[in-house]
Amino acid sequence: MKRERRVRTAAYWKIAIKKELIGLLFLLPLICGIAVFSVYPILQSLYYSFFKYDMMNTFEFVGLDNYIRIFTVDFKDVSKSMYITLLYTVISIPINLTLSYSLALLLNKKTKNINVFRLLIYAPVIIPPIASSLLWVDIFSYDGIINRFLNILGIGSLNWLKSEDTALFTMIVMNLWGLGGGMILWLSAFKNIPETLYEAARIDGAGRARIIFRITVPLTTPMIFYNLLTAIIGSLQMFSSYLIASDTNGRGPNDSLYFYCVRIFNEAFSKFNMGYASALAWILFLVIGVLTVIMFKTGGWVQFGEDN
Repeated sequence: MKRERRVRTAAYWKIAIKKELIGLLFLLPLICGIAVFSVYPILQSLYYSFFKYDMMNTFEFVGLDNYIRIFTVDFKDVSKSMYITLLYTVISIPINLTLSYSLALLLNKKTKNINVFRLLIYAPVIIPPIASSLLWVDIFSYDGIINRFLNILGIGSLNWLKSEDTALFTMIVMNLWGLGGGMILWLSAFKNIPETLYEAARIDGAGRARIIFRITVPLTTPMIFYNLLTAIIGSLQMFSSYLIASDTNGRGPNDSLYFYCVRIFNEAFSKFNMGYASALAWILFLVIGVLTVIMFKTGGWVQFGEDN
């Protein structure tokens, strides 16, 4: 009997291992892709950050000199880029999340042709970044649609992308182009809320606003947390300004659009300071890591399903 049990156990493990190997075989292309195109470049950039490397002739070990340079010689310039990036993040994220949430609430209805409106709002998201950037440059140009409308109102034309006072504001407005992406995520979160909760609230005489703030918002806090986290990470990696302000090497008037990632790009591929650019990238990685940890540590406001 013990022998039969051992035979069954051996057969079970043989089948289990075979299934695992088949599963790994299907995952192998993905694993190889992540290893080659993600893990290896990340580790390589960490290695380069300790070298003075111009991608051609110079490859000299300098230890922590690149990091020291960031916080000493170049601190004023680097801190300005980080300030612009953080300012953009602080202003754009609340606007983007609030508007996309409001759009989702308006379109979370079972009415005829509602999917048409959802599609129209989501459509700009699938437009390639280069095409949308060129479109926005044309819209905000001195003789573009916006200034023509302002002239009709008697306000006059503005140098939206050529003035330090309006360049960052223009980038924030352009960022609203992707509201449809957030709207889809909010709609998916709304679908997970039991309809019985809304019916009970209506029977108790709760109004629209009370239902939203007592039921909808609390039960979508996991999605709020996710969207907030990804929005912070995405905003800190802002790079589309390079396309918008290409005539100034992505810097904008008086460096008003010189976001941190644009600085990394310019250091690496314009000045060929690959080692220094890698150090800048790892500083950004640490900032994002710290902010992510803080968000998870202060995530007590998120109401998960088991808490309800």
